[in-house]
Amino acid sequence: MRKVFAFPNPVNEYAARVTAGLVVVLSLLTAAAGSGWGLAAIAAGFWLRVLFGPRISPLGLLSVKVITPRLGRVKLVPGPPKRFAQGMGAVVSTAALALFAAGAVPAAWTMLAILIVAASLEAFAAFCLGCVIFGFLQRRGLIPQEVCEACNNISLRRL
Repeated sequence: MRKVFAFPNPVNEYAARVTAGLVVVLSLLTAAAGSGWGLAAIAAGFWLRVLFGPRISPLGLLSVKVITPRLGRVKLVPGPPKRFAQGMGAVVSTAALALFAAGAVPAAWTMLAILIVAASLEAFAAFCLGCVIFGFLQRRGLIPQEVCEACNNISLRRL
């Protein structure tokens, strides 16, 4: 069962950035269309990536199997912070969907805007907000050091 819910570790940072870029595009299209179905697709994609990694997520598969290999670039980074970031995306996108369903449409679009900003930072500036929050929580002892040994042991990091 553990293999079913596995998340890759390490993760190719370029694949994560491409996935974030795809999230930005899908989110902008969703906002432009005012689509609740788009919000549902975004939330479902985040939950699929959190639970199963990129193996069954359409955006994850497109990123990992099609786009990133054509870039020919690999930079391996620890997986746990990226999974945490996907979890944050799942929470924000699910909140946007719930707000939309409850009729709080402006609040839903505000949540989607937050998601677009965070995904844009990852995609275009290589700044993973979820990873920064993960590190903050780990330094404060709220996430055990064992969850990501590479995150707190400089000798395990690849440059």
